[in-house]
Amino acid sequence: MQSPKLLRNAQTQHGDASSVDVENIFLHRHMLSTNPTSGGNLHDREDDPKCVWFPDDQDGSPAESKDPPISISEEKSETQSKEVLPEKRKACSTDDEVHVKKVKLDANGLKTKRPGFSDERYDETSYYFENGLRKVYPYFFTFTTFAKGRWVDEKILDVFVREFRAAPPEEYERSLEAGKLTVNSEKVPKDYRIKHNDLLANVVHRHEVPVTSQPIKIVFMDKDIVVVNKPASIPVHPCGRYRHNTVVFILAKEHNLKNLRTIHRLDRLTSGLLLFGRTAEKARELELQIRTRQVQKEYVCRVEGRFPDGIVECNEKIDVVSYKIGVCKVSPKGKDCKTTFKRIGEVGSDSIVLCKPLTGRMHQIRVHLQYLGYPISNDPLYNHEVFGPLKGRGGDIGGISEEQLISNLISIHNAETWLGLEEDQIVSGEIKNAAASTSVVENHINSETEKPVISQNLEPSNEATAQIATQTCYEEPDRSFDSKKATSDPQCSECKLNYRDPGTKDLIMYLHAWKYKGIGWEYETELPDWACNSNIDYDQV
Repeated sequence: MQSPKLLRNAQTQHGDASSVDVENIFLHRHMLSTNPTSGGNLHDREDDPKCVWFPDDQDGSPAESKDPPISISEEKSETQSKEVLPEKRKACSTDDEVHVKKVKLDANGLKTKRPGFSDERYDETSYYFENGLRKVYPYFFTFTTFAKGRWVDEKILDVFVREFRAAPPEEYERSLEAGKLTVNSEKVPKDYRIKHNDLLANVVHRHEVPVTSQPIKIVFMDKDIVVVNKPASIPVHPCGRYRHNTVVFILAKEHNLKNLRTIHRLDRLTSGLLLFGRTAEKARELELQIRTRQVQKEYVCRVEGRFPDGIVECNEKIDVVSYKIGVCKVSPKGKDCKTTFKRIGEVGSDSIVLCKPLTGRMHQIRVHLQYLGYPISNDPLYNHEVFGPLKGRGGDIGGISEEQLISNLISIHNAETWLGLEEDQIVSGEIKNAAASTSVVENHINSETEKPVISQNLEPSNEATAQIATQTCYEEPDRSFDSKKATSDPQCSECKLNYRDPGTKDLIMYLHAWKYKGIGWEYETELPDWACNSNIDYDQV
């Protein structure tokens, strides 16, 4: 398991694509109680339409409470020593504390069902398909978290305005007044001061960003693993403004492939091989191969200009400029890195390049190509003047400091990473066009591969194909828009706006995970159109 610090902001309203661990997105192992008799009904929360989102660090963690849930044996002991500990016995019987303990216990009871990935969550909304896009009907969703230590004694409105900037202050104030933002399931005033271990819950109306309607093709599957060809534009797991429009949710909802374990990740805009474990044992085995660099990875990309002949090796160290927005650059203080490149084809003035990352740093291929002066043709981040007149070639970022670079990156990200608000389309009261009324801002620039990558043998046999069809229980979804399924919220600002659909350029980056080879396994996908249409010399591959 990753350290808790790397799980920061998992499933918050602003999200963090570069730090979400899909297996631990809601509960941390150190928060779990092994005593099921400490009070409350373990099944109370299974029918609760809420999802659980816990803080990531030490501040205010329920596991570190100095007043843990009381077991039956402890309760008997307290009864026998009532004369010795009268105050403690009295304190533990108050309604408020009993309520908080029950919430904690109920959350623990969800572990066996992998909270956040249950049938209730999958069924909270559905898809429809329009203009070549997969869209999600807007739905109501409840974010919950225990109070962090740094929030204690602060006003609840101040905390939400500062910590969760997905909505304006007026929205949180309206939520408090309407009882949508609660503390321990109770309505509170905006000047309520947060107490230790308070359970905060906020009901929101979610509008997810559209993704491509291209299907997620299953390359290989058996009882231990699932290998798919991920289309560009679909995030791997819930992050930022994406939840149902993610690979793990689509596979679960449309292919009945549930409880998959993420082994590696691809950037939202990157296509190609993606491997999931169906068992914890297999996932750990393959993760170990990746971590010990026993996996050979091959990517194909399309870069600006004519790439040099022969094999080009880049050994420049890479440093993370900002974890918050997920941006890296070549730096002497970075971590060791090595990538080899070879031109294998051409498309007009662009080159098709075979990339072999020998290490697994974040954005490694994209940063090394930027440094070499041959950035990916449509890379929205590393092929941008924000890195200076030379766009970062040779490490030249125009003489600005890293702090100024981060500030500039945030500015261009806010201005350009969006799908476009249609002019004069502001509507009052209700959705003017539910099919077009979708959220448009992805809150963070996603990582290319947080963990290294994987694979096994080509397309499945006929027997394997039959087995896949049986195991996935796949049924063609209803692709038409049904206005009866569209919900709206009079207080939701997104319900009052129409956004244009993303175009092709918004949905793809010319980077594809082509082949992965490990110990005893090997996988390969078909090449995307932007590579297949080129004159590739396969003898050079």
